[in-house]
Amino acid sequence: MTSSALTAPPALLTPEGAPAISDWSMTDGKIHLNHGSYGAVPVAAQQHQLELKEAMDANPCTWFMGQAATLATTRIGIAEFLHVPVEDMALVTNASAGVTAVYNSLPFTPGAEIVTTNHTYGAVLEGAQRIARKHSGRVRIAQVPLDADAALVVELVMAQVNPQTALIVIDQITSATARRFPVVEIAAAAKKLGVPVLVDGAHAPGVLADPVPDFEGFWVGNLHKFACAPRGTAALVARGPFRRHLTPLIDSWGFPYVFPESFDHVGTQDITSWMAAATAFETIERRFGWDNFRSYAASLGNYGQHIVQDAFSALTGEDAQANVGMPVDPLRLIRLPRGLATTHEDSHAVRALISDRFDFETAITTFDGVGYLRLSTHLYNTPADYEAFAERVVPELATLAREH
Repeated sequence: MTSSALTAPPALLTPEGAPAISDWSMTDGKIHLNHGSYGAVPVAAQQHQLELKEAMDANPCTWFMGQAATLATTRIGIAEFLHVPVEDMALVTNASAGVTAVYNSLPFTPGAEIVTTNHTYGAVLEGAQRIARKHSGRVRIAQVPLDADAALVVELVMAQVNPQTALIVIDQITSATARRFPVVEIAAAAKKLGVPVLVDGAHAPGVLADPVPDFEGFWVGNLHKFACAPRGTAALVARGPFRRHLTPLIDSWGFPYVFPESFDHVGTQDITSWMAAATAFETIERRFGWDNFRSYAASLGNYGQHIVQDAFSALTGEDAQANVGMPVDPLRLIRLPRGLATTHEDSHAVRALISDRFDFETAITTFDGVGYLRLSTHLYNTPADYEAFAERVVPELATLAREH
């Protein structure tokens, strides 16, 4: 399908008729096409968090003495947003913290192996390598092609499982390659073998109406990405027999309790981001609607992807389409011209160039030695954002690739 065959969706407006971005506080000097990395917090949630900080600093003794009870109440609203029982969910600062809590808690034996894929987020993979080294084991990495369908993913992942496998770590939505994985099917296959599964759902909240899959095991997800909570807000969900092993990253006064109550005791940690999260969820539902967000993200993602990849293809003669096996509506992958961002370090340099020279915030990723532009769409994005990128940035990147 070419961009000429697409119809741009109308840009979203607030109930008052202003551009949707007016509900956020991002600078006018940049066009923000990378919500997927760090999110963006609605002004209403920012203001609520500031009010909470003022209350905390007005009387720290009362605040922190009652913090565990406050956290128990806070978890209820977040669990409702995720559609999970509150007794299955603890709060952590980010998905990586949840992953690390699982790594540090499970009773690995000598020679234990962890199975994951070549799409795994770098920090999560490093944690797996650390645990494997600690127990004289190893990490087995399933090589999953970008265009693999669900059945092939399951086959390739489970082919790495053996009697030494102590944990499978699988992405729900991958970071570098913007694709889904069939986590429920993998968890079902692993359960038959008695192997626990950890699902990295960092990008799932907000993107999926029901972000936590129905399986026994562990799930972690960031609420400060597409769900727009203040940063440092994430959830750890645990079901099944292995949850009894879970302990918080920091030993505190939660030691008499078990998961999830043991995670409610966080000392002097500032929990206002967690407390203001429900304000972000409710604000978006009231002013735009979460279902409307997902519908808009799909249509705008489709339009923006084709506008940009067609511009690259026209200038370079190369096919800029990335054949993603299980694509994700708000995250779109576009193949960069040959020679750009072929290493992790180069991807950062290209991203910085686009930000500094052209005032676009983007995500540049690398997979199997190929550079990609990962576009994100959110409520505040408009068709004009992607049209401007195609007009102003694509020609310069094509030139840069020829000179590389």
